[in-house]
Amino acid sequence: MKIKSGKLWLLFVMLLTVSILKGQEYPNPDWHYIDKPEQAGWNKEKLGKLRKYLIDSTSLTGFMIVHKGKVVFEYGDVAENSYIASCRKSILAMLYGHYVTLGEIDLHKSLKEMNIDDVGGLLPIEKEATVEDVISARSGVFHQASYPGDFLAFAPKRGSVKPGEYWLYSNWDFNVAGYIFEKETHKNIYDEVERILAIPLHMSDWKKSLQEKDGDSTKSIYPAYPMWFSTRDMARIGLLMLNKGKWGDTQIIDEKWIEELLKPRTQFSEVNSHIPYYRNASYSFGYGYMWWLWQNVHDQQFIGAYSAFGYGGQTISVFPAVDIVIVYKNKPDYERITSLESTLRVITLGLQSLEKK
Repeated sequence: MKIKSGKLWLLFVMLLTVSILKGQEYPNPDWHYIDKPEQAGWNKEKLGKLRKYLIDSTSLTGFMIVHKGKVVFEYGDVAENSYIASCRKSILAMLYGHYVTLGEIDLHKSLKEMNIDDVGGLLPIEKEATVEDVISARSGVFHQASYPGDFLAFAPKRGSVKPGEYWLYSNWDFNVAGYIFEKETHKNIYDEVERILAIPLHMSDWKKSLQEKDGDSTKSIYPAYPMWFSTRDMARIGLLMLNKGKWGDTQIIDEKWIEELLKPRTQFSEVNSHIPYYRNASYSFGYGYMWWLWQNVHDQQFIGAYSAFGYGGQTISVFPAVDIVIVYKNKPDYERITSLESTLRVITLGLQSLEKK
């Protein structure tokens, strides 16, 4: 009995050690806060400069830094639900995983096979685009979207490129990705956000009643699927991504699908070539399945990083190299925006505040 008990105790100590070394926590249901960030390797003075920059140089209404599952820094109203703009696309990409694994969504199925057409008609070459092309923003369909917020103005002539050979950030692709999801799975996007994400992740502020599709059907028959989240619930999504789809002991999203989401489908050089907006940015971004990938980085903290970005100042940004999630919001109702450079600056200031990796 003594030997067995000793082995049992040794096993317990080993498991405890692994847990401590990993240092990862989950808000189940409440977030844990680091009261003295300096004891966890954070520079208090630099965090103070970050707060000053947020106040003086941005219009952000909510901001959080989460390190190893604990909140290191918080600013603004992190409980308020508001519109997260294009971050919605990255969240939809997460939902795809379960149904791709089941075979209900076939990434190689074409628009033609799914009888997808639109106002004024799609060209025969456009109908050859696959689901994978659509969720990579490489469909080659340069049809007007029902909802603003893309770079269609930089598109080549319709029919001039083959599906898969040209990247363009187009809301037509993203809205059709929502339509395909619902058509192939027979599920509602918002129901699935609630079932797959909100409930298992113990979201504090999620309200399905706020979620509603929108779009001008005279331009395109495929509406957008706007989403409303709080900053702290966005942080839960980031933490799930950081942990490769796992929440505690439960695999919420297949780890292989997380890897697929983050494989570079488009390199930063092509993004910069097609969209002038990104050419002079302080960082370079490639593209996966509706997630932005930090590329051409010179700081090890950014290696393997990826983000959901939304117009005006919204992000869920994940930095696996340092176990950090940074999220921020800019409430559109205030009719103020924060520039891309300012929002990238707050990320830099946040990461630079961690001194002991």
